[in-house]
Amino acid sequence: QVRLVESGGGSVPAGGSLRLSCTTPGIDRTIYRLGWFRQVPEKQREAVAAIDTDDGRTYYADSVKGRFTISQDNAKTVLSLQMDSLKPEDTAMYYCAADVNGYGQTWHERVWYNYWGQGTQVTVSS
Repeated sequence: QVRLVESGGGSVPAGGSLRLSCTTPGIDRTIYRLGWFRQVPEKQREAVAAIDTDDGRTYYADSVKGRFTISQDNAKTVLSLQMDSLKPEDTAMYYCAADVNGYGQTWHERVWYNYWGQGTQVTVSS
């Protein structure tokens, strides 16, 4: 069963923008936190941004602060990641993840996320 579905990836030149979206059709439990991670081949998956669903608190990796914005729609059915001023080093597969236990003391650690999407590719050319 597909739990999370990402969309919106693509190829853009450096300085361009992309908007990623994530829906959670297969999760019927309370989601406490949603996050975006990214991974390039032969490297560990790294946290990009996250949002607490109850109060909207957001978290960002230093590498994307001021360029990326994570948000949820009012109905809390769509998670978005607005990516501006993209750089070639942002090239990666981007994954959406959900924490349904509420134990996540550290937003950037993968271990706290229970469900993952299949990923959407983002490529930024120089």
